[in-house]
Amino acid sequence: MKVVIIGGVAGGMSAATRLRRLDEDAEIIVFDKGPYVSFANCGLPFYLSGEISNHADLVVQTPEKLQQRFKLDVRPNHEVTQILPDSHEVIVCYAGQLTRESYDRLILAPGAQPIMPDLPGIVGAKNIYALRSIPDLDQIMTGIQAESTQRVLVVGGGFIGLEVAENLVLSGLKVTVVEQAPHVLPPLDTEMAAFVEAELARNGVRVITGQAVASFEDAGTVAVLADGTRLTTDLTIMAVGVRPASQLAKAAGLRLGFHDGIVVDQQYQTSESDIYAVGDAIVVQQQVTNKPTLIPLASPANRQGRQVADNIVGLPHPNRGSLGTAIVRAFKLTAAATGLSEYQAQQAGLTYRVVHVRGGSHAGYFPGSTPLTLKLVFNPDSGEIYGAQGVGEQGVDKRIDILATAIKGDLTIDDLPELELTYAPPFGSAKDPVNMLGYVAMNVAEGLSKTIQWHQLPAALAAGRQVLDVRDTDELADGEFKRARNIPLNQLRQRLTELDSTQPYVVSCFSGQRSYIAERLLRQHGFDVVNLDGAFALYHAVRPQDLIYQR
Repeated sequence: MKVVIIGGVAGGMSAATRLRRLDEDAEIIVFDKGPYVSFANCGLPFYLSGEISNHADLVVQTPEKLQQRFKLDVRPNHEVTQILPDSHEVIVCYAGQLTRESYDRLILAPGAQPIMPDLPGIVGAKNIYALRSIPDLDQIMTGIQAESTQRVLVVGGGFIGLEVAENLVLSGLKVTVVEQAPHVLPPLDTEMAAFVEAELARNGVRVITGQAVASFEDAGTVAVLADGTRLTTDLTIMAVGVRPASQLAKAAGLRLGFHDGIVVDQQYQTSESDIYAVGDAIVVQQQVTNKPTLIPLASPANRQGRQVADNIVGLPHPNRGSLGTAIVRAFKLTAAATGLSEYQAQQAGLTYRVVHVRGGSHAGYFPGSTPLTLKLVFNPDSGEIYGAQGVGEQGVDKRIDILATAIKGDLTIDDLPELELTYAPPFGSAKDPVNMLGYVAMNVAEGLSKTIQWHQLPAALAAGRQVLDVRDTDELADGEFKRARNIPLNQLRQRLTELDSTQPYVVSCFSGQRSYIAERLLRQHGFDVVNLDGAFALYHAVRPQDLIYQR
Protein backbone atom coordinates (compact mmCIF):
# COMPACT_ATOMS: atom_id res chain seq x y z
CA MET A 1 0.00 0.00 0.00
CA LYS A 2 1.26 3.45 -0.93
CA VAL A 3 0.03 6.30 1.24
CA VAL A 4 0.66 9.94 0.39
CA ILE A 5 0.12 12.54 3.11
CA ILE A 6 -0.24 16.23 2.33
CA GLY A 7 0.88 18.26 5.33
CA GLY A 8 2.84 17.38 8.43
CA VAL A 9 2.83 18.83 11.96
CA ALA A 10 0.13 17.37 14.25
CA GLY A 11 -2.38 15.53 12.04
CA GLY A 12 -0.13 14.51 9.18
CA MET A 13 2.83 13.30 11.21
CA SER A 14 0.62 11.47 13.70
CA ALA A 15 -0.98 9.63 10.79
CA ALA A 16 2.40 8.82 9.20
CA THR A 17 4.07 7.45 12.34
CA ARG A 18 1.00 5.46 13.39
CA LEU A 19 0.75 3.96 9.90
CA ARG A 20 4.34 2.84 10.11
CA ARG A 21 3.79 1.21 13.49
CA LEU A 22 0.85 -0.69 11.99
CA ASP A 23 2.32 -1.55 8.59
CA GLU A 24 6.08 -1.98 8.17
CA ASP A 25 5.73 -2.57 4.44
CA ALA A 26 3.65 0.46 3.49
CA GLU A 27 5.26 3.14 1.34
CA ILE A 28 4.60 6.42 3.13
CA ILE A 29 5.39 9.81 1.57
CA VAL A 30 4.78 13.10 3.36
CA PHE A 31 4.73 16.34 1.36
CA ASP A 32 4.90 19.65 3.20
CA LYS A 33 5.15 22.98 1.41
CA GLY A 34 7.11 24.56 4.27
CA PRO A 35 10.68 23.94 5.43
CA TYR A 36 9.60 22.34 8.73
CA VAL A 37 7.42 19.26 8.64
CA SER A 38 7.20 18.74 12.41
CA PHE A 39 7.38 21.79 14.65
CA ALA A 40 5.78 23.11 17.83
CA ASN A 41 3.49 25.78 16.46
CA CYS A 42 1.81 26.16 19.87
CA GLY A 43 5.19 27.18 21.26
CA LEU A 44 5.85 29.97 18.78
CA PRO A 45 4.51 32.90 20.88
CA PHE A 46 6.80 31.98 23.78
CA TYR A 47 9.90 32.44 21.66
CA LEU A 48 9.01 36.12 21.27
CA SER A 49 9.91 36.81 24.90
CA GLY A 50 12.74 34.33 25.16
CA GLU A 51 10.82 32.05 27.52
CA ILE A 52 11.62 29.42 24.92
CA SER A 53 15.17 30.50 24.21
CA ASN A 54 16.48 27.83 21.83
CA HIS A 55 15.17 28.12 18.28
CA ALA A 56 15.99 24.45 17.67
CA ASP A 57 13.60 23.42 20.46
CA LEU A 58 10.70 24.45 18.22
CA VAL A 59 11.60 21.75 15.70
CA VAL A 60 10.12 18.48 16.95
CA GLN A 61 11.46 16.12 14.26
CA THR A 62 13.55 16.42 11.11
CA PRO A 63 13.08 14.47 7.87
CA GLU A 64 16.35 12.64 8.57
CA LYS A 65 15.26 11.44 12.00
CA LEU A 66 11.83 10.44 10.69
CA GLN A 67 13.51 8.41 7.98
CA GLN A 68 15.82 6.71 10.46
CA ARG A 69 13.19 5.85 13.04
CA PHE A 70 10.05 5.32 10.95
CA LYS A 71 11.28 4.82 7.38
CA LEU A 72 9.19 7.78 6.24
CA ASP A 73 9.88 9.60 3.00
CA VAL A 74 9.39 13.16 4.25
CA ARG A 75 9.78 15.92 1.67
CA PRO A 76 9.73 19.52 2.95
CA ASN A 77 9.42 22.45 0.55
CA HIS A 78 7.26 20.27 -1.70
CA GLU A 79 3.93 21.91 -2.47
CA VAL A 80 1.10 19.77 -3.79
CA THR A 81 -0.62 21.96 -6.35
CA GLN A 82 -3.30 19.58 -7.60
CA ILE A 83 -5.09 16.37 -6.64
CA LEU A 84 -6.26 14.05 -9.44
CA PRO A 85 -8.74 11.65 -7.81
CA ASP A 86 -9.55 9.76 -11.02
CA SER A 87 -5.95 8.76 -11.67
CA HIS A 88 -5.00 8.58 -7.96
CA GLU A 89 -2.19 11.09 -8.42
CA VAL A 90 -1.02 14.38 -7.01
CA ILE A 91 1.00 17.06 -8.80
CA VAL A 92 3.90 18.35 -6.74
CA CYS A 93 6.00 21.48 -7.18
CA TYR A 94 9.59 21.44 -5.92
CA ALA A 95 12.25 23.97 -6.87
CA GLY A 96 10.08 25.17 -9.72
CA GLN A 97 9.65 21.70 -11.23
CA LEU A 98 6.35 19.81 -11.43
CA THR A 99 6.18 16.04 -10.92
CA ARG A 100 3.44 13.47 -10.41
CA GLU A 101 3.14 11.07 -7.52
CA SER A 102 0.67 8.20 -7.41
CA TYR A 103 -1.14 6.96 -4.31
CA ASP A 104 -3.36 4.15 -3.12
CA ARG A 105 -4.60 6.20 -0.18
CA LEU A 106 -4.28 9.96 0.21
CA ILE A 107 -4.47 11.76 3.57
CA LEU A 108 -5.06 15.50 3.60
CA ALA A 109 -3.64 17.34 6.61
CA PRO A 110 -3.24 20.86 5.21
CA GLY A 111 -4.15 22.54 8.49
CA ALA A 112 -5.53 26.05 8.71
CA GLN A 113 -4.24 29.35 7.46
CA PRO A 114 -4.37 32.66 9.30
CA ILE A 115 -7.07 35.06 8.23
CA MET A 116 -5.55 38.19 6.74
CA PRO A 117 -8.42 40.63 6.22
CA ASP A 118 -8.48 42.48 2.92
CA LEU A 119 -8.25 45.94 4.50
CA PRO A 120 -7.31 49.17 2.77
CA GLY A 121 -3.62 49.85 3.26
CA ILE A 122 -2.63 46.32 4.23
CA VAL A 123 -1.11 45.52 0.83
CA GLY A 124 2.37 46.95 0.65
CA ALA A 125 2.73 47.44 4.41
CA LYS A 126 6.06 46.09 5.62
CA ASN A 127 5.22 45.70 9.30
CA ILE A 128 2.08 43.51 9.35
CA TYR A 129 2.46 39.81 10.12
CA ALA A 130 0.59 36.68 11.14
CA LEU A 131 2.11 33.99 13.37
CA ARG A 132 1.52 30.46 12.13
CA SER A 133 4.92 28.98 11.24
CA ILE A 134 8.59 29.22 12.10
CA PRO A 135 9.32 31.42 9.05
CA ASP A 136 6.55 33.77 10.29
CA LEU A 137 8.22 33.78 13.70
CA ASP A 138 11.61 34.63 12.23
CA GLN A 139 10.16 37.60 10.37
CA ILE A 140 8.42 38.89 13.50
CA MET A 141 11.58 38.48 15.58
CA THR A 142 13.48 40.63 13.08
CA GLY A 143 10.76 43.25 13.40
CA ILE A 144 10.54 43.38 17.19
CA GLN A 145 14.32 43.40 17.62
CA ALA A 146 14.64 46.58 15.54
CA GLU A 147 15.50 49.61 17.67
CA SER A 148 12.62 51.55 16.15
CA THR A 149 10.02 49.01 17.35
CA GLN A 150 8.41 50.20 20.59
CA ARG A 151 4.67 49.89 20.04
CA VAL A 152 2.97 46.75 18.81
CA LEU A 153 -0.66 46.25 17.81
CA VAL A 154 -2.21 42.81 18.17
CA VAL A 155 -5.44 42.52 16.17
CA GLY A 156 -7.51 39.79 17.79
CA GLY A 157 -7.92 38.96 21.47
CA GLY A 158 -8.35 35.20 21.21
CA PHE A 159 -6.03 32.57 22.67
CA ILE A 160 -3.17 33.18 20.22
CA GLY A 161 -3.58 36.95 20.34
CA LEU A 162 -3.26 37.01 24.13
CA GLU A 163 -0.24 34.69 24.12
CA VAL A 164 1.44 36.99 21.61
CA ALA A 165 0.49 40.09 23.62
CA GLU A 166 1.84 38.64 26.87
CA ASN A 167 5.16 37.66 25.36
CA LEU A 168 5.60 40.98 23.59
CA VAL A 169 5.07 42.80 26.89
CA LEU A 170 7.59 40.50 28.56
CA SER A 171 10.05 41.43 25.82
CA GLY A 172 9.70 45.09 26.82
CA LEU A 173 7.25 46.40 24.20
CA LYS A 174 4.10 48.49 24.61
CA VAL A 175 1.14 46.46 23.40
CA THR A 176 -2.41 47.29 22.36
CA VAL A 177 -4.96 44.53 21.72
CA VAL A 178 -7.98 45.25 19.53
CA GLU A 179 -10.82 42.70 19.64
CA GLN A 180 -14.01 43.06 17.60
CA ALA A 181 -16.09 41.01 20.04
CA PRO A 182 -17.42 42.65 23.22
CA HIS A 183 -14.63 41.05 25.27
CA VAL A 184 -11.34 39.23 24.84
CA LEU A 185 -11.34 35.44 24.60
CA PRO A 186 -14.70 35.13 22.79
CA PRO A 187 -14.97 31.37 23.61
CA LEU A 188 -15.41 32.44 27.25
CA ASP A 189 -18.46 34.24 28.57
CA THR A 190 -18.32 37.93 29.47
CA GLU A 191 -17.90 37.63 33.23
CA MET A 192 -15.10 35.06 32.96
CA ALA A 193 -13.24 37.10 30.36
CA ALA A 194 -13.48 40.12 32.67
CA PHE A 195 -10.87 38.58 34.98
CA VAL A 196 -8.49 38.26 32.04
CA GLU A 197 -9.06 41.81 30.86
CA ALA A 198 -8.24 43.08 34.35
CA GLU A 199 -5.02 41.05 34.39
CA LEU A 200 -4.01 42.44 30.99
CA ALA A 201 -4.61 45.98 32.24
CA ARG A 202 -2.57 45.33 35.39
CA ASN A 203 0.34 44.41 33.16
CA GLY A 204 0.13 47.47 30.95
CA VAL A 205 -1.74 46.04 27.96
CA ARG A 206 -4.19 48.46 26.42
CA VAL A 207 -7.33 46.51 25.52
CA ILE A 208 -9.91 47.88 23.07
CA THR A 209 -13.00 45.69 22.64
CA GLY A 210 -16.06 46.04 20.45
CA GLN A 211 -13.94 47.60 17.72
CA ALA A 212 -12.43 46.38 14.46
CA VAL A 213 -9.49 47.68 12.47
CA ALA A 214 -10.98 49.29 9.37
CA SER A 215 -7.81 50.27 7.51
CA PHE A 216 -4.09 50.97 7.69
CA GLU A 217 -2.33 54.15 6.66
CA ASP A 218 1.23 55.43 6.29
CA ALA A 219 2.69 52.09 5.14
CA GLY A 220 1.07 50.22 8.03
CA THR A 221 2.27 52.50 10.83
CA VAL A 222 -1.24 53.81 11.58
CA ALA A 223 -4.25 51.57 12.20
CA VAL A 224 -7.65 53.22 11.88
CA LEU A 225 -10.48 51.64 13.86
CA ALA A 226 -14.12 51.53 12.78
CA ASP A 227 -14.98 54.43 15.12
CA GLY A 228 -12.20 56.57 13.67
CA THR A 229 -9.66 56.01 16.45
CA ARG A 230 -6.11 56.12 15.09
CA LEU A 231 -3.43 53.90 16.64
CA THR A 232 0.24 54.37 15.89
CA THR A 233 2.04 51.05 15.58
CA ASP A 234 5.57 50.05 14.73
CA LEU A 235 4.55 46.43 14.15
CA THR A 236 1.18 44.71 13.82
CA ILE A 237 0.35 41.05 14.33
CA MET A 238 -2.93 39.82 12.90
CA ALA A 239 -4.51 37.18 15.14
CA VAL A 240 -8.13 37.35 14.04
CA GLY A 241 -8.47 33.61 13.56
CA VAL A 242 -7.81 30.91 11.02
CA ARG A 243 -9.71 29.28 8.17
CA PRO A 244 -9.40 25.74 6.75
CA ALA A 245 -6.70 25.41 4.10
CA SER A 246 -9.14 23.54 1.89
CA GLN A 247 -8.34 25.03 -1.52
CA LEU A 248 -6.76 21.83 -2.82
CA ALA A 249 -9.72 19.78 -1.68
CA LYS A 250 -12.16 22.20 -3.29
CA ALA A 251 -10.29 22.17 -6.59
CA ALA A 252 -10.34 18.35 -6.55
CA GLY A 253 -14.12 18.36 -6.19
CA LEU A 254 -14.20 17.11 -2.61
CA ARG A 255 -17.25 18.03 -0.60
CA LEU A 256 -16.84 21.05 1.65
CA GLY A 257 -19.11 22.06 4.50
CA PHE A 258 -19.17 24.43 7.47
CA HIS A 259 -17.01 27.49 6.68
CA ASP A 260 -15.40 25.59 3.79
CA GLY A 261 -14.09 22.82 6.02
CA ILE A 262 -13.55 19.42 4.41
CA VAL A 263 -16.46 17.09 5.09
CA VAL A 264 -15.44 13.66 6.37
CA ASP A 265 -17.32 10.70 7.80
CA GLN A 266 -16.56 9.03 11.13
CA GLN A 267 -13.64 7.19 9.51
CA TYR A 268 -12.24 10.51 8.17
CA GLN A 269 -13.13 9.50 4.63
CA THR A 270 -13.93 12.39 2.29
CA SER A 271 -16.42 12.30 -0.58
CA GLU A 272 -13.72 10.42 -2.52
CA SER A 273 -13.37 6.92 -1.07
CA ASP A 274 -9.56 6.75 -1.17
CA ILE A 275 -8.99 10.26 0.14
CA TYR A 276 -9.04 10.98 3.88
CA ALA A 277 -8.62 14.22 5.82
CA VAL A 278 -7.72 15.17 9.39
CA GLY A 279 -6.78 18.18 11.48
CA ASP A 280 -7.66 21.85 11.37
CA ALA A 281 -9.10 21.69 7.85
CA ILE A 282 -11.93 19.24 8.56
CA VAL A 283 -15.48 19.69 9.79
CA VAL A 284 -16.02 17.89 13.11
CA GLN A 285 -19.05 17.27 15.27
CA GLN A 286 -19.28 19.35 18.43
CA GLN A 287 -19.78 16.53 20.90
CA VAL A 288 -22.42 18.26 23.04
CA THR A 289 -24.66 19.58 20.25
CA ASN A 290 -23.69 17.13 17.47
CA LYS A 291 -23.59 20.14 15.18
CA PRO A 292 -20.84 20.62 12.56
CA THR A 293 -18.06 22.98 13.57
CA LEU A 294 -14.35 23.70 13.21
CA ILE A 295 -11.98 23.05 16.10
CA PRO A 296 -8.43 23.94 15.01
CA LEU A 297 -6.54 22.59 18.02
CA ALA A 298 -3.48 20.39 18.35
CA SER A 299 -4.93 17.71 20.62
CA PRO A 300 -7.86 16.75 18.31
CA ALA A 301 -5.53 16.85 15.29
CA ASN A 302 -3.10 14.42 16.90
CA ARG A 303 -5.93 12.08 17.85
CA GLN A 304 -7.43 12.24 14.37
CA GLY A 305 -4.08 11.44 12.75
CA ARG A 306 -3.77 8.29 14.80
CA GLN A 307 -7.38 7.28 14.16
CA VAL A 308 -7.25 7.76 10.39
CA ALA A 309 -4.23 5.46 10.24
CA ASP A 310 -6.15 2.86 12.23
CA ASN A 311 -9.13 3.09 9.91
CA ILE A 312 -7.01 2.79 6.78
CA VAL A 313 -5.47 -0.50 7.96
CA GLY A 314 -8.83 -1.88 9.11
CA LEU A 315 -8.91 -1.00 12.82
CA PRO A 316 -12.29 0.72 13.28
CA HIS A 317 -11.68 3.75 15.48
CA PRO A 318 -14.33 6.35 14.59
CA ASN A 319 -14.23 10.06 15.22
CA ARG A 320 -16.44 10.60 18.26
CA GLY A 321 -16.49 14.40 18.08
CA SER A 322 -14.62 17.15 19.87
CA LEU A 323 -15.23 19.53 22.75
CA GLY A 324 -12.80 22.30 21.89
CA THR A 325 -10.98 22.27 25.24
CA ALA A 326 -8.51 25.16 25.31
CA ILE A 327 -6.34 27.07 27.78
CA VAL A 328 -4.27 30.23 27.82
CA ARG A 329 -1.91 31.97 30.23
CA ALA A 330 -2.17 35.73 30.56
CA PHE A 331 0.67 36.79 32.85
CA LYS A 332 -0.22 35.38 36.31
CA LEU A 333 -3.71 34.29 35.29
CA THR A 334 -4.87 31.12 33.56
CA ALA A 335 -8.13 30.90 31.62
CA ALA A 336 -9.55 27.68 30.20
CA ALA A 337 -12.77 26.35 28.72
CA THR A 338 -14.30 23.11 27.53
CA GLY A 339 -17.55 22.30 25.77
CA LEU A 340 -20.20 24.97 25.32
CA SER A 341 -20.19 28.45 26.76
CA GLU A 342 -23.41 29.92 28.13
CA TYR A 343 -23.71 32.00 24.97
CA GLN A 344 -23.32 28.92 22.77
CA ALA A 345 -25.88 26.98 24.81
CA GLN A 346 -28.28 29.87 24.41
CA GLN A 347 -27.65 30.10 20.65
CA ALA A 348 -28.22 26.35 20.34
CA GLY A 349 -31.63 26.69 22.00
CA LEU A 350 -30.72 24.35 24.84
CA THR A 351 -32.42 24.26 28.22
CA TYR A 352 -29.63 25.27 30.55
CA ARG A 353 -28.63 26.81 33.86
CA VAL A 354 -25.27 28.06 35.03
CA VAL A 355 -23.52 28.19 38.38
CA HIS A 356 -20.26 29.76 39.51
CA VAL A 357 -18.02 28.55 42.31
CA ARG A 358 -15.07 30.38 43.82
CA GLY A 359 -12.55 28.12 45.52
CA GLY A 360 -8.87 27.74 46.25
CA SER A 361 -6.17 26.10 44.19
CA HIS A 362 -5.50 24.01 47.28
CA ALA A 363 -6.47 24.07 50.96
CA GLY A 364 -6.81 27.64 52.11
CA TYR A 365 -4.94 27.10 55.35
CA PHE A 366 -1.87 25.82 53.49
CA PRO A 367 0.53 28.53 52.25
CA GLY A 368 0.34 29.57 48.62
CA SER A 369 -3.32 28.90 47.90
CA THR A 370 -4.78 31.26 45.28
CA PRO A 371 -8.43 31.78 44.30
CA LEU A 372 -10.00 30.35 41.18
CA THR A 373 -13.46 30.78 39.70
CA LEU A 374 -15.25 27.97 37.88
CA LYS A 375 -18.40 28.17 35.79
CA LEU A 376 -20.59 25.22 34.85
CA VAL A 377 -23.23 25.17 32.09
CA PHE A 378 -25.67 22.27 32.46
CA ASN A 379 -29.15 20.92 31.82
CA PRO A 380 -31.14 21.21 35.09
CA ASP A 381 -33.55 18.46 34.05
CA SER A 382 -31.15 15.73 32.90
CA GLY A 383 -28.02 16.89 34.69
CA GLU A 384 -26.04 16.77 31.43
CA ILE A 385 -22.92 18.92 31.55
CA TYR A 386 -22.69 21.21 28.53
CA GLY A 387 -19.49 23.06 29.30
CA ALA A 388 -17.22 24.66 31.85
CA GLN A 389 -14.85 27.59 32.20
CA GLY A 390 -12.23 28.54 34.74
CA VAL A 391 -9.96 31.45 35.62
CA GLY A 392 -7.32 31.74 38.32
CA GLU A 393 -3.61 31.77 39.01
CA GLN A 394 -3.19 28.07 39.79
CA GLY A 395 -5.10 24.83 39.40
CA VAL A 396 -7.41 25.89 36.56
CA ASP A 397 -5.89 23.37 34.15
CA LYS A 398 -6.49 20.51 36.56
CA ARG A 399 -10.16 21.38 37.09
CA ILE A 400 -11.03 22.00 33.45
CA ASP A 401 -9.29 18.75 32.49
CA ILE A 402 -11.48 16.93 35.02
CA LEU A 403 -14.61 18.57 33.67
CA ALA A 404 -13.64 17.86 30.06
CA THR A 405 -13.19 14.23 31.04
CA ALA A 406 -16.58 14.26 32.75
CA ILE A 407 -18.26 15.54 29.58
CA LYS A 408 -16.45 12.97 27.41
CA GLY A 409 -17.51 10.26 29.85
CA ASP A 410 -21.17 11.35 29.88
CA LEU A 411 -21.09 12.14 33.59
CA THR A 412 -23.78 14.42 35.02
CA ILE A 413 -23.86 17.06 37.73
CA ASP A 414 -24.82 14.30 40.19
CA ASP A 415 -21.52 12.55 39.47
CA LEU A 416 -19.30 15.55 40.21
CA PRO A 417 -19.60 15.31 44.03
CA GLU A 418 -18.83 11.59 43.70
CA LEU A 419 -15.45 12.17 42.06
CA GLU A 420 -12.76 11.09 44.51
CA LEU A 421 -9.97 13.53 43.70
CA THR A 422 -6.55 13.58 45.29
CA TYR A 423 -6.41 15.59 48.48
CA ALA A 424 -3.58 16.73 50.67
CA PRO A 425 -3.20 20.36 51.78
CA PRO A 426 -0.52 21.31 49.20
CA PHE A 427 -2.58 19.89 46.31
CA GLY A 428 -6.30 20.36 46.82
CA SER A 429 -9.21 20.54 49.24
CA ALA A 430 -11.30 17.84 50.86
CA LYS A 431 -14.20 19.25 48.85
CA ASP A 432 -12.56 20.23 45.59
CA PRO A 433 -14.03 23.12 43.58
CA VAL A 434 -15.16 20.51 41.03
CA ASN A 435 -17.08 18.68 43.77
CA MET A 436 -18.55 22.00 44.85
CA LEU A 437 -19.71 22.73 41.30
CA GLY A 438 -21.71 19.52 41.48
CA TYR A 439 -23.21 20.35 44.85
CA VAL A 440 -24.24 23.86 43.77
CA ALA A 441 -25.65 22.65 40.44
CA MET A 442 -27.65 19.95 42.21
CA ASN A 443 -29.05 22.51 44.66
CA VAL A 444 -30.25 24.59 41.72
CA ALA A 445 -31.63 21.60 39.80
CA GLU A 446 -33.46 20.30 42.86
CA GLY A 447 -34.92 23.69 43.73
CA LEU A 448 -33.04 24.07 47.00
CA SER A 449 -31.51 27.27 45.67
CA LYS A 450 -33.02 29.86 43.37
CA THR A 451 -30.35 31.92 41.71
CA ILE A 452 -30.06 34.90 39.42
CA GLN A 453 -27.01 35.76 37.33
CA TRP A 454 -24.88 38.90 37.48
CA HIS A 455 -26.51 40.31 34.34
CA GLN A 456 -30.00 39.79 35.79
CA LEU A 457 -29.38 41.82 38.94
CA PRO A 458 -30.25 45.27 37.53
CA ALA A 459 -33.61 44.01 36.27
CA ALA A 460 -34.31 42.30 39.59
CA LEU A 461 -33.61 45.53 41.47
CA ALA A 462 -35.76 47.51 39.04
CA ALA A 463 -38.58 45.02 39.69
CA GLY A 464 -38.46 45.79 43.42
CA ARG A 465 -35.97 43.40 44.94
CA GLN A 466 -33.37 44.63 47.42
CA VAL A 467 -29.87 43.30 47.91
CA LEU A 468 -29.28 41.78 51.32
CA ASP A 469 -25.51 41.64 51.76
CA VAL A 470 -24.46 39.11 54.40
CA ARG A 471 -20.75 39.90 54.32
CA ASP A 472 -19.07 41.08 57.50
CA THR A 473 -19.00 44.83 57.95
CA ASP A 474 -15.26 45.17 57.39
CA GLU A 475 -15.63 43.55 53.94
CA LEU A 476 -17.74 46.47 52.71
CA ALA A 477 -14.58 48.53 52.22
CA ASP A 478 -14.01 46.49 49.02
CA GLY A 479 -17.25 47.86 47.57
CA GLU A 480 -21.00 47.75 48.17
CA PHE A 481 -24.12 47.15 46.14
CA LYS A 482 -26.21 50.28 45.73
CA ARG A 483 -29.06 50.62 48.24
CA ALA A 484 -28.16 47.27 49.81
CA ARG A 485 -29.00 46.18 53.35
CA ASN A 486 -26.10 44.69 55.30
CA ILE A 487 -26.62 42.08 57.98
CA PRO A 488 -23.65 39.75 58.53
CA LEU A 489 -24.59 36.09 58.24
CA ASN A 490 -23.63 35.29 61.83
CA GLN A 491 -26.16 37.88 63.04
CA LEU A 492 -28.92 37.14 60.55
CA ARG A 493 -30.95 34.64 62.58
CA GLN A 494 -31.09 37.01 65.54
CA ARG A 495 -32.00 40.04 63.39
CA LEU A 496 -34.76 38.59 61.22
CA THR A 497 -37.25 41.00 62.72
CA GLU A 498 -35.35 43.88 61.11
CA LEU A 499 -36.30 42.57 57.69
CA ASP A 500 -39.59 43.30 55.89
CA SER A 501 -41.37 39.99 55.29
CA THR A 502 -43.14 41.51 52.28
CA GLN A 503 -39.90 42.69 50.64
CA PRO A 504 -38.35 40.32 48.09
CA TYR A 505 -34.56 40.07 48.46
CA VAL A 506 -31.47 39.18 46.48
CA VAL A 507 -28.99 37.76 48.94
CA SER A 508 -25.24 38.04 48.35
CA CYS A 509 -21.96 37.52 50.17
CA PHE A 510 -18.41 37.52 48.82
CA SER A 511 -18.28 34.19 46.98
CA GLY A 512 -21.75 32.64 47.29
CA GLN A 513 -21.28 30.16 50.12
CA ARG A 514 -22.58 32.32 52.98
CA SER A 515 -25.38 33.71 50.83
CA TYR A 516 -26.61 30.16 50.14
CA ILE A 517 -26.78 29.55 53.89
CA ALA A 518 -28.65 32.82 54.26
CA GLU A 519 -30.99 31.89 51.42
CA ARG A 520 -31.90 28.59 53.03
CA LEU A 521 -32.47 30.27 56.41
CA LEU A 522 -34.64 33.05 55.01
CA ARG A 523 -36.70 30.82 52.78
CA GLN A 524 -37.59 28.55 55.71
CA HIS A 525 -38.80 31.66 57.53
CA GLY A 526 -41.12 32.57 54.67
CA PHE A 527 -39.05 35.19 52.85
CA ASP A 528 -39.04 35.61 49.07
CA VAL A 529 -35.32 35.39 48.32
CA VAL A 530 -32.99 34.54 45.44
CA ASN A 531 -29.24 34.04 45.60
CA LEU A 532 -26.87 36.11 43.42
CA ASP A 533 -24.81 33.39 41.73
CA GLY A 534 -21.11 34.15 41.99
CA ALA A 535 -21.95 36.86 44.53
CA PHE A 536 -19.92 40.03 45.08
CA ALA A 537 -16.60 38.63 43.80
CA LEU A 538 -18.01 37.87 40.36
CA TYR A 539 -20.06 41.07 40.13
CA HIS A 540 -17.06 43.15 41.13
CA ALA A 541 -15.01 41.54 38.35
CA VAL A 542 -17.50 42.21 35.57
CA ARG A 543 -19.34 45.38 36.70
CA PRO A 544 -17.18 47.31 39.18
CA GLN A 545 -18.67 50.56 37.93
CA ASP A 546 -22.08 49.57 39.33
CA LEU A 547 -20.77 49.36 42.91
CA ILE A 548 -20.11 52.11 45.42
CA TYR A 549 -16.89 52.47 47.34
CA GLN A 550 -16.17 54.01 50.73
CA ARG A 551 -13.99 57.09 50.68
